[in-house]
Amino acid sequence: MLALSIRQPYVELILRGVKRIEYRSRPTRIVGERFYLYASKGRALTLPKTLTLPSAGGRRYSSDNLSLPENPPPPWMIELANALRLFPGELPTGVIVGSAVIEKVTPGEGSTAGYFHWHLADVQRLKTPRKPKGHPQPVWFTPF
Repeated sequence: MLALSIRQPYVELILRGVKRIEYRSRPTRIVGERFYLYASKGRALTLPKTLTLPSAGGRRYSSDNLSLPENPPPPWMIELANALRLFPGELPTGVIVGSAVIEKVTPGEGSTAGYFHWHLADVQRLKTPRKPKGHPQPVWFTPF
């Protein structure tokens, strides 16, 4: 089984079901196959351009939407803000934290033109994170 490297806190947002699309500059042929989610050692410093949030009725939000909260902010925004502020010191990195399946790959449009949307499904968190035996790579690699 292959592993996909994703930086924190994005891999945690995927595991929690908040982030359901992974944005990449290239398509993939690993569609319909289970793969590991590897929390890379590096951390992301910016918000993704767009998020699809299940607790917001599947509505898509851009990072511009996140900077202009409603009054009061909706519950999903509070959850996301807490996740991005509280997790960085405690989220695991350098380990495999779960697995998922890419349901489909679609080309981006509008603000995500030039990127491919990898639609994630059947995301599962490992009970105990595992350190890979294989050398991690920036995208796909064989961990064991």
